[in-house]
Amino acid sequence: MQVVKEYVQRWYESGLDPDEYICHGSKAGNLVEIEETATGIRRTVLTFCTNDVLGLVQNKAVQQAAIDAIVQYGTSNSSCSVLSGRIDLHRQLEDEISAFKHLPHTQLFLNAWMAMQALMDAFCHLAIPVPGFKHTRETLILTDVLNHGCIVSAVANAGTRSGKMFGHSPRVRVRAYRHCDMADLTRKLQRYARPEDRIMVVSDAVFSMDGDIAPLPEMIDILANYEDSVLVMDEAHASGALGEKGGGIYDYFGILPQDAIDRGVNPLIMTTFSKFAASAGAAISSHIPELKPLLNVSPTSIGTISLPAPTTAAALESIRQVRKDPDLVKRLHENTRYLRAILAEHDFEAIGETNVVPVLLPTDINPKHFARQLMYEHGIWVSPIWFIAKPRLRITANALHTREEMDKLVAAMTSVRDSLYKTTISA
Repeated sequence: MQVVKEYVQRWYESGLDPDEYICHGSKAGNLVEIEETATGIRRTVLTFCTNDVLGLVQNKAVQQAAIDAIVQYGTSNSSCSVLSGRIDLHRQLEDEISAFKHLPHTQLFLNAWMAMQALMDAFCHLAIPVPGFKHTRETLILTDVLNHGCIVSAVANAGTRSGKMFGHSPRVRVRAYRHCDMADLTRKLQRYARPEDRIMVVSDAVFSMDGDIAPLPEMIDILANYEDSVLVMDEAHASGALGEKGGGIYDYFGILPQDAIDRGVNPLIMTTFSKFAASAGAAISSHIPELKPLLNVSPTSIGTISLPAPTTAAALESIRQVRKDPDLVKRLHENTRYLRAILAEHDFEAIGETNVVPVLLPTDINPKHFARQLMYEHGIWVSPIWFIAKPRLRITANALHTREEMDKLVAAMTSVRDSLYKTTISA
C-alpha cells in the first residue's frame, strides 16, 4: 500500500482532490443544506449542480410510489433477475420505457456502467457459450472520443468479456473518431471495416462535459451504408431533456427509431434513471426480441441483484409524470434558453446547447477557487471541473430554477470573475 499512500499524498499536494460535501436534505426547490466534510461547516446553498433536471426527486407522487413499493416488496429483491429477483414493477418499468423510447424490448440494470458492459458481452460475445453454435465474425466498434466513462470502460473491455479471456470469441476491434466529426467517422469506417465485420457505433446523445448533441441523422445516413449495423445512443443526459416531450435525441430531431430500422440500422437506446427519473438504474431498449435474453444472462446481470423495488417504482412514476405533463420539459427548455442568454450577456463562454451548461474560464483562473468563492461568498453551489476535462464550471439548469435564481447565479459569477481576475492580474 506504500505506492497508494505516496500517490494520494502527491495528489493532495497537487490540488487534484475534489472538495467534498455531505448533503443533509433539500429545504425547498433548489435550496439544499450541505456540510463541508473538511471543516464540518454547514450551509444552505442554491444548487446548480444537480442532475435532477425535471425536479422529480421532490415530486410527491414519485416519493409515494417508492414508499408504497417498500411496503409491498421490501427494500431489496435480494437476487438477480434471472434467478428469483424479478418483480412485477420491473415488467411495468420496462413496458413504460419501451413506450417512451418507441422500442418494444427493454432490459433493466443496476446502473449505466453495468448496462453498457452487458451490451458488449451480449453483442460481441453473445453472453454465454451455446453448444453447436460457433461465433466467427469479428466486431468493429467506433466510439466518440468524448464519450462518457461507462462507454469508454465497456469498449475497453469489449474484447475480454468482463475481463475474462475466452478463446472461442472472435476479436473485437475498437477505434475512436473525433468528437461529433461525421467526416472522420466515415473515414474510420472506410478504413477499418471489413466485409464480414459486425459494426457498432456508440455515442452519448448529450455529452456530459460539453453539453452538445450527437448528430443523429448524419450518423444514421452513414451507417445505412453498412447493412445490419448497430447504433447505440447513451441518453443519460437526453432523456427528459431533449425533444418537445422529453423523449430524447430521436424526439429532438423529430424522427423515430423506426426511421433508422427502415434504413437497415439497428437502434439501441440506453436510458438512465439518475437524471430525469429521480432514481437510479439503467435500461437498454431494442426492436430485436432476441437481444433481451442475452442481456439478461450477461455477467453483469446474473452476477448481482435486480433493481430494488423503491428505485424501480420511483423511475416508473417519474417517466409517467414526464409523459403526462410535457410542461415539465417546456419549463426546462425555457430555463436553459434564459440561463444561456444571460451568461452570454455577461461575456461568459458557455459551450454546448443543452441544460448541461459548461462555462469555460480564463486559463489563469482555477475552477476550484472560483466555485469555492461562489459558495462561501454567495451561497451558490456549482461543480468545478479541472482534471477530467478542460477547466470549466459545469452548471446544470433544471425545471425548478426561477429566473431570480438564475439572475443571482450570473451576478455572483460576474462578481467572482472580477475579483479573481484582479487577483491574477496583480499577482
